[in-house]
Amino acid sequence: MSDNPVSRRGFIGSAAALAVAAGAGFALFGRNGGTAEAAERFEVMKTPAEWRRLLGPQRYAVLREAATERAGSSPLDREKRRGTFLCAGCDLPVYSSAAKFDSGTGWPSFTAPLPNAVRTRPDRVLLTVRTEVHCRRCGGHLGHVFDDGPRPTGKRFCMNGLAMKFRPA
Repeated sequence: MSDNPVSRRGFIGSAAALAVAAGAGFALFGRNGGTAEAAERFEVMKTPAEWRRLLGPQRYAVLREAATERAGSSPLDREKRRGTFLCAGCDLPVYSSAAKFDSGTGWPSFTAPLPNAVRTRPDRVLLTVRTEVHCRRCGGHLGHVFDDGPRPTGKRFCMNGLAMKFRPA
């Protein structure tokens, strides 16, 4: 028996599973090649250079490349005032403070978006499928939605603070 914790058979099996997953359209990191976003048209369209100038590097990474900010890093997670959360890419109102709750995850969380504010699509990352939430007007990546939220919806819209701005009521 070898001191190597991964056997040759285990390594070959893992490599084969990764190859099958890649062939099925899964991405190991980030969006699935950006093909879903590239195929969609939005009311607000800009070139990558225009988005970079408008958003800056951190917001660009989140909104345009589907990055995730570090948990607990956003002041919007601690925002308690009445008001509206807007897409940081196009200023579309996306969430009401009335739907915000403390999920304990370190990201701003909501039970539901405002009407006609967001769209969802499958997000294939690390061989799993989650539901990505993006702005319906500019396509900016806001976060993900999960089925472990409180009443009345049972949903947790877990958003990146960098993807939003807050406008007090």
